[in-house]
Amino acid sequence: MKLLLLFFLMLGQDTIAPQSTDSVVAHVADTTLLSRDTLATDSIPADSIGFRFTTIDSVAITPVKDQHRSGTCWAFSTIGFLESEVLRKSGKEVDLSEMFVVSHTMMDRAEYCIRMYGDVQFAAGGSAYDVIYCLENYGLVPQQVMPGIQYGSAPKDTLPVHGELDAIAGGYVKALTSGKLKKLTPVWKKGLQAVYDTYLGACPDTFTYEGTLYSPQSYAESLDLHAEDYVSITSYTHHPFYTRFALEVPDNWRLDRMYNVPMEEMMAIIDTALANGYTLAWGADVSEVGFTRKGIGVMPDADNGADLTGSDMAHWLGLDEKAKKDELTKKPLPELEITQQMRQQAFDSWETTDDHGMQIFGIAEDQNGKKYYMVKNSWGTQRSDYHGIWYISEAFMRYKTNDILVHKDAIPEQIRKKAGIK
Repeated sequence: MKLLLLFFLMLGQDTIAPQSTDSVVAHVADTTLLSRDTLATDSIPADSIGFRFTTIDSVAITPVKDQHRSGTCWAFSTIGFLESEVLRKSGKEVDLSEMFVVSHTMMDRAEYCIRMYGDVQFAAGGSAYDVIYCLENYGLVPQQVMPGIQYGSAPKDTLPVHGELDAIAGGYVKALTSGKLKKLTPVWKKGLQAVYDTYLGACPDTFTYEGTLYSPQSYAESLDLHAEDYVSITSYTHHPFYTRFALEVPDNWRLDRMYNVPMEEMMAIIDTALANGYTLAWGADVSEVGFTRKGIGVMPDADNGADLTGSDMAHWLGLDEKAKKDELTKKPLPELEITQQMRQQAFDSWETTDDHGMQIFGIAEDQNGKKYYMVKNSWGTQRSDYHGIWYISEAFMRYKTNDILVHKDAIPEQIRKKAGIK
């Protein structure tokens, strides 16, 4: 029986009692070991209202982290993805620094914004490709080498809080691109770097870790991570299938050229990767009614909510939006049948937006035998009913996936050939 590494769960007094779990909680050092075999839900009454999940298959992930009050989900999700890649290749658990990647990325983004005279967005968001670009061009460092928090020592200051940092850095870039300056000095970049160094710590040129002297590049090489192994996949019809294009969302500011495949093949890539021991970094829209803070992502037919939930129409119309959302997501309900055309219409109309990055790592079923994807979030372990894990239905995955990042070897050979992935 193959053992899988999941996440460490220490439940505090404020932990939300889950509606259902995989019975996964076990304190073993800083990890929890689970079987790859089906895990039974043994703590939920069979007639309980809500979701009851059984894990069907899962791939090794590292502990759930908390991006807290920072717009850095793209860094947390893709760093988690790379940590799982190290686990897959070597069986070694590593804890990599997100803020090393954030510092380099935001400096690059500022330079790009200034070269474009401020006509592109400077913001804290980013994409999975930003992390891969950093891997290739700057390397990586362990979390303990660059924790990324320099502004306090109280317990509340051990998590990222970037409101002040983002405001200062954003104001700095805005001042440079305001049009009031006729010429820039050669030291503007040093000034902005000083801001990031002050809040996040300086990115090291060299460091000693576990008795070995590394540069960020040599440390990345020691992990056997290679940027050329990772490709981005998307699925939209405003560009031809089996070509590459830069997905037109603000956080893809590096213009990562993604491979465009039909929706069914995108889903086949996800399923094949998981079946063969690979995880995926996931860029998605989570602003939908069916995505909850409790750990659920589903696509109920909100326009027919009264019929879907069996509610009296007058009662349904009297509910506020939060109450309607609660009704639509408190138990398994029929979902929309998603088509390629629906995906495209939602993207073209701005209904589908580029909101959040997470990591796909497993497959589960609810009490009705319906398939869900297990997704590692970066909102800590206390905010969802499933201790930092979200359960995403197939319908939601089809509809609201903007893009995925995956090792190219995880993609079915026939799809690789059609898309021209070498």
